[in-house]
Formats: sequence, C-alpha cells, structure tokens
Amino acid sequence: MSTVETQWPLFRGEGIPHREQLPPAPPWRTFAGVASDRKLPEATMRARFLVDQPEIELVNAALFLRRPLLVTGKPGTGKSTLARAVAHELDLGPVLAWPINTRSTLQEGLYRYDAIGRAQDGAKLEDIGKYITLGPLGTALLPSTRPRVLLIDEIDKSDIDLPNDLLNVFEEGWFEIPELSRLAHDQIQVRTHDAGLSGEPDLVTIRRGRVMCREFPFVVLTSNDERDFPAPFLRRCIRLDMRLPDEKKLAGIVAAHFDEALARASEPLIADFLKRRTRADLATDQLLNAVYMATLHDRTPETLQDAILRALK
Repeated sequence: MSTVETQWPLFRGEGIPHREQLPPAPPWRTFAGVASDRKLPEATMRARFLVDQPEIELVNAALFLRRPLLVTGKPGTGKSTLARAVAHELDLGPVLAWPINTRSTLQEGLYRYDAIGRAQDGAKLEDIGKYITLGPLGTALLPSTRPRVLLIDEIDKSDIDLPNDLLNVFEEGWFEIPELSRLAHDQIQVRTHDAGLSGEPDLVTIRRGRVMCREFPFVVLTSNDERDFPAPFLRRCIRLDMRLPDEKKLAGIVAAHFDEALARASEPLIADFLKRRTRADLATDQLLNAVYMATLHDRTPETLQDAILRALK
C-alpha cells in the first residue's frame, strides 16, 4: 500500500461544504456493495491468517473427521478469520455466518417461519414455503457435493442450553421443519440464508419437511474463553486454542498489507503494540490501523499524529 495522497485533514470543522476525494479504504475495511459474504483480497487473507503448524494440524483433523472446530482465544487472534481462510483456500464458497447473542436459539439457526406474514397475506397452505427461510445452520446442512463453511461466532455468549441443543444436529446431520412435514405436499421450495449470493440458489426444494446433509459442513465455533461448555459438547468438537501473534507474525501481517519500506519503518510501532498488549486486550486490527495512519505522517502535525496513534491503541 502506498502513502495516502489525499490532503489531511478532510474534515476541518469550518462548516464550509467541500467535496474533496476520500482516500482508498484500508484493504481490511473494503466492502462489495452488495449484501453478501465479504471476500477479502488474497493478500489480506494471507496477512490475517498466518497459521502455525499445530493450528494447521487441528484444522485438518476437523476437516477429515467431519467434526466441528471449537476455536478459543483472546480477541484479535484470528478466530473468525479462520473460517474464511479455509473457505478461501479450499474454494468452498461464501462463509455462512451465525453471530451468537444471549437470545440465539437452535430454531433461529435452522430456519425462520413468518407465520404473521402468511396470516396477513391470507396465503394458502400450499404457499407456506414463501414464508420459510433457512437459517445459516439450516443452509449449511443442505445436501451438496462439497461442504459449506459455517461460522458460529462467539458461542460463549449464548444461552446455557444452546451448546447442548446443537449436539443432536451435529451428530445426525439433519433436522425437520414441522410446518412442512405435516403437509400432504411431498416437495416445498423455501429460501436459503444466502439467497441472492452469486452462484448460490435463491430457492431450494425440501422433501417431506426434512433437511439432511450429504457432506457435513466445516463448522467453526469461536469463543473468547469466557465460560465453560458441557462435557458432551466438548467431546464432539476438535479444540483449537489460538495464541496471540508474536513479533514475527505481526511483522508478517504488516508486511503483507503495506510496502516493504513502511513495514520496516513500523518496527517501533510493533514493539510498542506488544508492550501495550501486556496491559490490555488489543486486536491486530488496531496495529494495522496505527500503521495505516502513520502513512499520513508527512501531512499530520507531529503532536496530532502521536494523539492518533495513542487513540488507535
């Protein structure tokens, strides 16, 4: 990445409108402009997931055994990026993401039925499929010749029952939609969670109300290690503890995002970042933000530059 050419500052607090061109966004903050899985540039993907050999071994164990991978570690260790790195390298399509909160339920992950919408429309029973949308887990379990990648993010935020509720689905690889299984119709079309994504079907046919996978999805569950999980749940997962990146790995991440000269000049920032990380939880993105802002150094007063870098950390 070259030095940003746009004049700093853009916002001057003068109340005078102007249409000066904004600089290009950092590569880790680019978006596609459509409601789809954000596909990061290849260099960015390499930078954000420089894996160690033990991590590679456990990822492969989960792939070969068709078991969920439970990834624990502090924020900023690359847990969520792991799912995208595997999908990117094995060409498994867009990642299906299920962000977890305290209200998340198994039903939400499997499918959503808009009963109120159907009642308001006065739709016939045979049109019920228009009001059912598969969730991220339900979509991941659709039969396909290659597995989908499912990211269940921050499972430790869930209600205490959700990990146990997932066990049967993980073991059996199928689930039932009662609203469809009670119908006389053998086949009903419903929408998928990622309907509208390039290369993915908007509608799929459900037979006799059951969804059963052909290839078990590659499931990555992330946890900030803030709670314990039930023993039966842990026994069904491959467990990987992600360590914080050390100085060498951080240097590699910076080098993949920025030109060689700037990467070398960033060594003091990396050292300072590591020192600050011993006192507080810092994400790798915060280091990248600081390095990116340092590209504006020749257009920013030194005292303001120091304040920016402190704020980013």
